[in-house]
Amino acid sequence: MKSVSVFCGSSEGYNEVYREAAYELGATLAEQNITVVYGGAKVGLMGALADGVLQHNGKIIGVIPTFLKTKEVVHDSLTELIVVDTMHERKIKMHELSQGVITMPGAWGTMDELFEMLTWGQLGLHTKPIGLLSINGYYDALKAFFDNMVTEGFLNECVNATLLYSGSVADILDQMNNYSAPEIPQIITKQTT
Repeated sequence: MKSVSVFCGSSEGYNEVYREAAYELGATLAEQNITVVYGGAKVGLMGALADGVLQHNGKIIGVIPTFLKTKEVVHDSLTELIVVDTMHERKIKMHELSQGVITMPGAWGTMDELFEMLTWGQLGLHTKPIGLLSINGYYDALKAFFDNMVTEGFLNECVNATLLYSGSVADILDQMNNYSAPEIPQIITKQTT
């Protein structure tokens, strides 16, 4: 991978381990010459990620909607800042600029970004690796929920397997670098007469 989008919180959470992991991810991506594409903010895990990239001489591109830029949350030292009109345009632009996706801890916005990328992959709109970085077990319950979707017949097992999962920065990057997209079966809907 030459570029990766990172979705993560605009908060740091209560445990310092989240901020440390965001900084580590940024530093590691910079050291591996992987361009980071993210939401453009200087706050929360987003800011720690950007600082990790910049303090290790990496390249980072922020993509932010106009209404958030005016709230003075923009990181002012980015390699490049792209301003878009809407949140949806932000996701599209981040998708266009990256060859993979990593999701770190976050809240509703982070979940929205993750689920959109997963859905686009399921529909065959991309074959990029998507990694769920479960720092401190943050996403364990979500992974269990996805497994339950398979058990209950709402999610195909091979689709579930497209989401890479780890609590380690090094391991998630290793999985992503060795990722080969499986063939996703066509979505079949039952028709009633």
